[in-house]
Amino acid sequence: MSYKVIGAAMKVHSALGSGLLESAYDKCLSLELRRIGLQFQHQVRLPMNYEGVKLSAAYCVDFIVEECIVVEIKCVEKLLPVHKAQLLSYLKLSGHKLGLLLNFKVPHMRDGIHRIINGPESEL
Repeated sequence: MSYKVIGAAMKVHSALGSGLLESAYDKCLSLELRRIGLQFQHQVRLPMNYEGVKLSAAYCVDFIVEECIVVEIKCVEKLLPVHKAQLLSYLKLSGHKLGLLLNFKVPHMRDGIHRIINGPESEL
């Protein structure tokens, strides 16, 4: 399934290049995921618990695809450890195991794809 998401991201990147705002890639990736028939949720609010108190809509995930892959998109010069930590936190909060961190501000999209796994790979 992740290969379809990556293919959609590559198609969007090929069409738009690397110089736009994150919001443009977000809208186009949403359209492309829909075109290829993937089921997804967009801008998903995730609650969290803090000392037994449920805090609603604490975080917002860009996409959850086919109820199994969390996709976070960026458009930054360089991915930082905090970007990967953010996706890992989203995986933990949502209970999903696989995440894709997609950075569109790269010359070639293949260099902007990072796979993050929450737990052993054998559980995917």
